[in-house]
Amino acid sequence: MDFGAAERFGGTCNLRFDDTNPQKEDNEYVEAIKRDIHWLGYDWEDRLYYASDYFQQLYDLAIRLIKSGDAYVDEQTSEEIAAQKGTPTTPGIESPYRNRPVEENLDLFERMNKGEFEEGKYVLRAKIDMASDNMHFRDPIIYRIIHTPHWRTGNKWHVYPMYDFAHGQSDYFEGVTHSICTLEFVPHRPLYEYFVKFLADDSYCPRQIEFNRLNLTYTVMSKRKLLQLVKEGLVAGWDDPRMPTICGLRRRGFTPDSIKNFVRSIGYTKYEALNHIELLEHAVRDDLNRIATRVSAVVDPVKLVIDNYPADAKETFFMTDNPEDPESGQHAMPFGKELWIERGDFMENPPKKFFRLSPDKEVRLKGAYIIKCVGVDHDAEGNVETIHCTYDPETLTGRANADRKVKGTLHWVSVADAVPVEVRDYDRLFAVENPSAEEGDFRELLNPDSLKVHTNVMVEPWLAEHAKPGDHYQFVRLGYYTPDPDSKDSHLVFNRTIGLRDTWGKIAKKN
Repeated sequence: MDFGAAERFGGTCNLRFDDTNPQKEDNEYVEAIKRDIHWLGYDWEDRLYYASDYFQQLYDLAIRLIKSGDAYVDEQTSEEIAAQKGTPTTPGIESPYRNRPVEENLDLFERMNKGEFEEGKYVLRAKIDMASDNMHFRDPIIYRIIHTPHWRTGNKWHVYPMYDFAHGQSDYFEGVTHSICTLEFVPHRPLYEYFVKFLADDSYCPRQIEFNRLNLTYTVMSKRKLLQLVKEGLVAGWDDPRMPTICGLRRRGFTPDSIKNFVRSIGYTKYEALNHIELLEHAVRDDLNRIATRVSAVVDPVKLVIDNYPADAKETFFMTDNPEDPESGQHAMPFGKELWIERGDFMENPPKKFFRLSPDKEVRLKGAYIIKCVGVDHDAEGNVETIHCTYDPETLTGRANADRKVKGTLHWVSVADAVPVEVRDYDRLFAVENPSAEEGDFRELLNPDSLKVHTNVMVEPWLAEHAKPGDHYQFVRLGYYTPDPDSKDSHLVFNRTIGLRDTWGKIAKKN
């Protein structure tokens, strides 16, 4: 939203990392976020900042507040401080150290920063109003002792500012006009404005503006819960294609445009909304339909033999890469006597409205001939092993019976040329629409069918030769897929981005 709003209104957007807690900061996360933003198509140019850039200025402001009597060092425990906060209907109790002399506060705060005291021994609190209706105004902690080395500043600092103290001041130092936050920061806004006014004047003052958090059905957006899934191995990392992270969506095959189009479609509100994941799925289907190359892949293969096709014959048909794009071109696809088709595209005893292949019925092979089933071979367990057909050579494009109509069209891959690959069919992470609203352990609501792995999928050779991570393909009649970074030359892996149709809608109606 931030970069998009700046782009829309001709402004600029800063990228700033709140690294005020060295116990939780990691350069790995910083680099991942930068990659994600660049992938989305945005560039912060020379406006990359960290809260740690302003540690000296923030420390100087804290000293100023102590000198003006607006801050004091408290040595109560965190439990004692919390107990004295009061409630929204009862005032808080002032700390016994609230009126500690200025010189003593200065001495203690400077010694805190020199590392003389253990963590938790002292904190610096702003002296505001313990009877305020806004709980955040009841002498909030603005500095605490942390001895963990900071990944950027090392051991230079032993006191670190709280987010509420660093946020507005960092905005001011950078010249930010609009600081965009989610709705949980609405009660923090008066505190933001209170601290900023120690620096700002009538000529310039940043504003905090809140909007709704992006919530999606069939997933959770809580970083705590997502981290739990990662740490417990319930997903394969932050970039697991089922995760609602930018890196996860990218690995699954979502495009930057699909994500941005989705965000624009739901808009920004001042109330918490639960957005239907179908809107995100529609956005990626729409974009991939426009750009994805069409290829043939057979997920559950069964052999089909064309009995009257010459044994030593081989043809090459040229398939349109994308019928939505007249300039997309074509690619070659070999054809022969033996083909792989989907096992589900054949039934020996079909119902009336089964328009695929069955005994004595005709279908068209996509981009090739019309065939007719004339026999079936079974294995020892009675499963269909080979389907025998005949073909009409005059039904190829440009020949006499090319326009002959049949109801079914099947995709296929030549047995002699097919390349085996692995396909991972991903689905929604949770089995219930709003897992955050359910009682109990959220992990028990995970969708057991969110990942199905197919290890013997047959694809056309052109795909195996050209596929690389970041490409987008439509496996005709199946869905949209992208090569996974796990792929090797000897073992290609494809992730399903989304099916061609919304099957979940049908499931919901049936239930």
